[in-house]
Order: sequence, then C-alpha cells, then structure tokens
Amino acid sequence: MGMAVGTCLLGLAIPRLAEAHQVGLSRGVYTVDGAVVEGDLTFARGELRALAPGLDGDGDGTLSEAEVAAGGAALAPVVAGIGVASDGEACVGTLTRASLTEEDGASLAIRFACPQPPESLTLTWSLFDALSTGHRHLGQFVRPGAGPEDILAEPVLHARAPAATVALAGGEAEAPARPVSAYFELGVEHILIGTDHLVFLLGLVVVGGRLRSLVAVITAFTIGHSLSLALATLGIWTPSGAWVEPAIALSIAYVGVENFFVPDAAGRWRITLPFGFIHGFGFAGVLAELGLPAGEVAPALLLFNLGVEAGQLAVLALVLPLLMALGRLPAYRQLQGARWISGAIVLAGLWWFFERVFGG
Repeated sequence: MGMAVGTCLLGLAIPRLAEAHQVGLSRGVYTVDGAVVEGDLTFARGELRALAPGLDGDGDGTLSEAEVAAGGAALAPVVAGIGVASDGEACVGTLTRASLTEEDGASLAIRFACPQPPESLTLTWSLFDALSTGHRHLGQFVRPGAGPEDILAEPVLHARAPAATVALAGGEAEAPARPVSAYFELGVEHILIGTDHLVFLLGLVVVGGRLRSLVAVITAFTIGHSLSLALATLGIWTPSGAWVEPAIALSIAYVGVENFFVPDAAGRWRITLPFGFIHGFGFAGVLAELGLPAGEVAPALLLFNLGVEAGQLAVLALVLPLLMALGRLPAYRQLQGARWISGAIVLAGLWWFFERVFGG
C-alpha cells in the first residue's frame, strides 16, 4: 500500500515537472491602425506544439525554424482560435509570419482585416482547452508608435474569461480593469496548479504529528513566503529565478530526506520558515508576470496571499484525513508507507532541480 501511494505520487508529479511552478503564458501585442489590427503573438514552443501537433513535421519533439516557417496549414487552427471583432463584426485573420524566438519561444504575426475602423474591439480566445492549466494570455492593444502613451489597454484572458472588449471611442481606450478581488482567485489557482509547492507541503505533513506541530509548520511556511512575496512584489528585493527555482526544488528533496530521520513534525517550523521565504519568491514571479493594479498593490498582494493560504488549507483538509486513514492500516505501517512517499518526494525534488539547472 505504501509503495503504491509513493509511486502514484511520483507518477502525478513527473508529467508536470516542466510546468510545476510557472503559470503558462502567451503574449499578444495588437496594433490598431484604422481598420487593420496587426497581432504579434509569442508562445512557448511546447504550447505551440500542443496547439498545432502537425507543426513538428519530423516528430522529434522539437520545432525547427523551417518547420515553423512552412507550417501555415498546421497553424490554421491556431489562427482560427484567435478572434478579433470590430464593433461586434468579425475581422478576418490571416497568418503573415511564423518564426522561432530566443530561448524557447515562437512568434506568430496575424493580420486582422476589419469591416471598418473600430470604436470597440473584442479579443476572443478559444485555445485554452489545449493549453496548460491556468494559462494566461497577456494582451496589449496599442496604436502605431513606441511610447507608453500608445498603449490602449492590457486585457488578460484565461479559460474562465476567454474574451475581453476594449472601448476605443474618441481614440481613447477604456481598459477593462481586472477587479482586485480576482487576485484571491489567482492565489488559490496558483497553489492548486503549483505541483512543487504541493509536494513540499505533503513532505512536511506525511510524517504526522500532533495537530499543534502541524499548525506550527504551516504557519511558519506562511510567514516565510508572505515576507519574501512582499519584498519582491514591492520591488525591495527580487533575487534571480536562476537560483530561486533550483532552491525550491532542493527544499523539496531536503524535506523528503529529513523524513527518514524525524519521527513526526514536531519542531519542523524551524526549517519551514526559511524554506517558505524561498518559495515566496516563486509566488512573486507569477505576480510579476500577471501584474498588479496601479494604486491597489497592497490589497491585491494581500488577497493573492490569502488565496494561496486558502488553497493550501483546502489541500491539507483533504490530505491529512487521508494520511490518518492510511496510518491506521496495518499494511501501510508494516511497509512504512510514509518512507515510500518520502522517497518519491526526494526523487521529484531532485528531478526538478536537474530540470531547472540543466534543462535550458
């Protein structure tokens, strides 16, 4: 029973190693010039392959410049899944360029021909079902130009809000503001799709212990990541993700190893406080990508943090009773199930570490 639980845990973790911590993101700059909207979109190559499986012509799991440049037919569903409407009338989208970008990106240029110069534009995405859980499309409507004054609106689309309308009446945009309350939901969502954070929490509680000890562990983790999240989000200190992400992975492996030497969670708050501090910088990376509303940074930050805590508590409310039930099974105790789970946690942490250090 214990070995089965550990193997199941590792099986759940490994498929999401590459996306364990980041929210999937794509970006689109939509330049409004009369009746024409020029869209310049950027995707991660892996997500573009998911949207257009036929793009990888040789089936080697990677995209070449030649495959992308010649992939007009394969990319047709992607173009069809991005809709722009001018005052309620659909604009016709045509792919004009496809190329690879630096690191792991790919760029598409789509020209949308509208029936008339718009007073309002509606951007609609029907691609989210094929993308990673929690994917966000960061849109930006701009006038031709290069300055901040040319930015009309910056809507964010996702699976539950796949469309946004931007009013351009009088040449001035009325950007649809994301309500501050949405940051609570973002916090909940991030912890639920953040496999590495959840595995870390599991490692902390799988050894069991008194309720007071478990509460102290989670409280220390909360205090730690709340401090670093505030430091990074407010621009006081933002360490490089090049060491934050591997450090998060090592913290997971460490907790798994320590489980072989501690009888329960008593006193573990001493390590979860600094480890929580490290994890908080990972949360901050998500907020940096999604942005915070001007003038409402403090409430948005607080709500995001509360959302993270609500997500953690919801997961623990499910996991702790399950662990208690397993602990009452003779087979689980005889096979030392907690050690099998801890071993799987160590392997997951080390996998993440090497993925983040050597995975490019």
